[in-house]
Amino acid sequence: MRAHVDRPVAPLWMMGLTNSVYGMFAGIILIAIPEILSARHVPETTIAGMTALMVSPGFWTFLASPVLDVRFSRRWYAATTASFAALCLLVALLNLDRPLLIQWLLCAGFFFANLYTSALGGWLSTITAADKENTLSTWVTIGNVGGTGAMALVAGELIRTLSPIAAALLLVCLLLLPLAVFAFMPAPGPDRRLAAESFGQFFGDVLGLLRKREVLIAVVLFVAPAGTFSLTNFLAGLGDDFHASAHLTSVVGGSGVLIGSVVGCFLFRTVDRLMPLRRLYLAIGAAGSLFTLALMLLPRTPPVFALAFIVENVFQGLAITTSIAVTFETIGRNNPLAATTYCLVNSAYSVPISYMLIVDGAGYAANGVAGSFAIDGGLGLMASVLLMVLVRRVMPRNAQPASA
Repeated sequence: MRAHVDRPVAPLWMMGLTNSVYGMFAGIILIAIPEILSARHVPETTIAGMTALMVSPGFWTFLASPVLDVRFSRRWYAATTASFAALCLLVALLNLDRPLLIQWLLCAGFFFANLYTSALGGWLSTITAADKENTLSTWVTIGNVGGTGAMALVAGELIRTLSPIAAALLLVCLLLLPLAVFAFMPAPGPDRRLAAESFGQFFGDVLGLLRKREVLIAVVLFVAPAGTFSLTNFLAGLGDDFHASAHLTSVVGGSGVLIGSVVGCFLFRTVDRLMPLRRLYLAIGAAGSLFTLALMLLPRTPPVFALAFIVENVFQGLAITTSIAVTFETIGRNNPLAATTYCLVNSAYSVPISYMLIVDGAGYAANGVAGSFAIDGGLGLMASVLLMVLVRRVMPRNAQPASA
């Protein structure tokens, strides 16, 4: 049963934007840190490997996620995990000359950030009406990508212009600011099961979940590099290849993520009824991959750098919003393991974000920017086309859940 509250609560858009905590942390590790390391002449392949490690919790955090549905409220878990993520970020930013320490601290921080977004996603799924979930998906994604863009826009500048301690404290305060909305959101109590019982039920539910054809197909779609657009995370370190200054890279990277991704999120509400969500996800992946391949034909200039950043983020924002809608659709109604299920399904989407960073790095090592574009766009297009054939064969249109 959905929660009923007798006091005013935050509007849906504001509740969705609390996911910006996760987005801001992602902006630090995907854009700001690579930019800083590149300016300090750390090799691009090393940066790609470090980034892959830092984002790896995106696909293994689900192993710890059952604790989010027991003992305490999801609001408590969200606030606690956000605080631990902020602590890891603080220590990392005070040790920017120690790359090995940075990658492990930010890996731990991103683990807590993933627990945060999972607790929040499970919480929001219990207090949002079914007919509002596609709208919620839009605002949750805007919180994610908008937070990424905002942090990418300001983090590098703050680190370059302020003292280490001042920059670190200010960025941590910005990271925790969205938690102020929690006071205006209803927080249904937990079911008070023991953690051991929750883990047992979780793995039983996972096996049952994966027996459902539509859920298994969704996991396969997300694990494949069809709609990942991980090139957006790799572009931050390629400013020199496009003759872009560090300042321009920071501004274009931040504004490109922010503007492009938000546009992509809002585009979802105009296309979500065109086809079932899973087919829509693959269509977005195919179109975006064609654009990536087309970039190979353009000159390596700052305007092209800006174009690539903005348009790639439009496609990524659209794809992420669609994946979140699929996730809420998968959770369904009255799911006592809503946070765990949210984490599990989204973990599948995080898998290619990690391995494609390594693949893009290998393409760059082999043939520079053209190699990265070719391997990213080629694999994305191939995966989208093959999976579209699979979906059409095993999930006829009338058998697929339609978007709400």
